Amino acid sequence: MSTTPRVKIWGCRGSIPTPLSSASVRSKVKRALAAAEGRVFGSSEAIDAFMDELPFDVCHTYGGNTSCVEVQLGSPDDYLICDAGSGLRSFSEEFMKSGRAQKPATFHILMSHFHWDHIQGLPFFVPAYIPGNRIIFHGFHDEMERLFRAQMDDLWFPIDFSSFNAEIVFEHLSEEDVLEIGPFVISFMEQNHPGKSYGFRFEGPGGCFVYSTDCEHKIGDATVSNPFVSFYSGADTLIFDAQYTLEDNIVSKQNWGHSNSVVAVDLALLSRVKHLVIFHHEPTNSDEVLTDYLQRTCAYCEATQVRMRNEGKLTEPLRISLAFDGMEVGI
Repeated sequence: MSTTPRVKIWGCRGSIPTPLSSASVRSKVKRALAAAEGRVFGSSEAIDAFMDELPFDVCHTYGGNTSCVEVQLGSPDDYLICDAGSGLRSFSEEFMKSGRAQKPATFHILMSHFHWDHIQGLPFFVPAYIPGNRIIFHGFHDEMERLFRAQMDDLWFPIDFSSFNAEIVFEHLSEEDVLEIGPFVISFMEQNHPGKSYGFRFEGPGGCFVYSTDCEHKIGDATVSNPFVSFYSGADTLIFDAQYTLEDNIVSKQNWGHSNSVVAVDLALLSRVKHLVIFHHEPTNSDEVLTDYLQRTCAYCEATQVRMRNEGKLTEPLRISLAFDGMEVGI
């Protein structure tokens, strides 16, 4: 594994997994064929080069797995994961295929909260069934163990929690705690979300990364006095829940626990964040809709940065990305 800390996104969809439909695949193929009209491909390399020219939403997908983000430690024996959504199954598959499962490992899983889209990958996490492995859940909710066990009750799932052969540890945290894992010092902040969720700030020799999903920020919250400005301050990468449009947040989905990309940009700029990664995508949004959402977010960001430059308030431009399953970013 790389010795340079990186973050890999295994699941970035919100609320419920959303696999691609056959209609979506057909639409992508149709758009690709239309773009290829009149072209002749003499080799596989020529086809690859053409595909690289296509828009992301034609040639790729943002993915359908729910929240799971790996903070890579550069160690073959220790792993650090944020949330256990359905993306945890994809991490598990890659881990098992890599050959790293041949010796015991420790998996630290930080839990922002326990809504179903953040826990549903655990029953499919193969390392949990292997003796010798150690899985440590770090979380803030008093009934953490009960909540994990409940989703594997025989009413809902055919395999009981007691089937896990790995050592399972539950470490209860408070917001004032500071956790050290690998090269990172991790601090926490409670967020505005039904049932409470928590954001994580990772600081290490390679930089600073903040994971802040399932948090609702109102449009008027983008002020220097907002404690989240300090929590996000100077982050090299900020993963931020912007599931809704501004209109959704104002008109129909207030107090549902998620933010929009306008307040994401405003807070990131105030916090001097270098790279904003939009996360926890609305499950009804297609790849094409998400690309349009990214473009409108970037246009708003550019207009805001022009204003800030004119006012002498901008010190560094903000990079914006839309998370996708399999995406890797540096810290």
